[in-house]
Amino acid sequence: MKNKNIDLSVKLGSLKLINPLMTASGTCGYADELDDFMDINLLGGFITKSITLKSRLGNDVPRIVETDSGMLNAIGLANIGVEKFVQEKIPIIERYKTPFFVNIAGETIDEYVAVAEKLTQCKRIAGLELNISCPNVKKGGITFGTDPALVRQITGEVKKVVKDKLLIVKLTPNVTDISAIARAAVDCGADALSLINTFTAMVIDIETKRPVLANRTGGLSGPAIKPIAVYLVNKVYNEVAKSAGVPLVAGGGIRTASDAIEFIIAGATAVTIGTGSFVSPDCAVKIIEGIKKYCLRHSITAVAELTGSLK
Repeated sequence: MKNKNIDLSVKLGSLKLINPLMTASGTCGYADELDDFMDINLLGGFITKSITLKSRLGNDVPRIVETDSGMLNAIGLANIGVEKFVQEKIPIIERYKTPFFVNIAGETIDEYVAVAEKLTQCKRIAGLELNISCPNVKKGGITFGTDPALVRQITGEVKKVVKDKLLIVKLTPNVTDISAIARAAVDCGADALSLINTFTAMVIDIETKRPVLANRTGGLSGPAIKPIAVYLVNKVYNEVAKSAGVPLVAGGGIRTASDAIEFIIAGATAVTIGTGSFVSPDCAVKIIEGIKKYCLRHSITAVAELTGSLK
């Protein structure tokens, strides 16, 4: 079998991506930050950092700390706001061919709707990722993502204005039953689910007896969370996504092709690279090549065959 016979494309709702590799929101800015390290057009999709109605400075520093096999961040959704994003970043995004998805956040449902309405008017945007899972803000974010009733409400309201754009709802792992949250999002119009966001965690400076992060807690990401993330992806796939026909965009500690393939076998249609890109900014491209080699070795003609193939 030759490389050209391997179909790496995947279907994300109505969209066809050239491969399952995407960036994780909040880790790669607005795209041009990666230009010196890789060709963005080689990615299946790009998810921007979170965008809110008004600009945000984010949390006080320090807001990042390295941990064993990972890192904690408490950035606090720092961003330029939707107006500046449309004016300054959409022209940049238009340079690329890969589908772009904008992660959106807010303190109220009305703010989420307003941001979604503004971005829906941008033809270059393929879809929105509804961030109801950020653990590092005092209002909004995870507040919405832990209550099925609120998940239904916010998903339904945003879906009304999204129209022909793909709506991805990003789930938090900081809940008792992630499947209940996933089901609520799907029932109210989610075209795809993104999981998982970071785990709430803390690092303490034993000399000062204070938390290292100014925010006290942060979101744990990186290889440390991968086994839990794989389990949660498989759980949501089996209990919600498979029967509903809703694709999963999965991530959590992916650094290698092997990591990505684990998530796909567990039930993911696409995978996201986050913390891994801080160590190796071009690791997504290397993972694409690694997936090709895996498919060759196992005589797999289409990567989509792997989704949910766990025995």
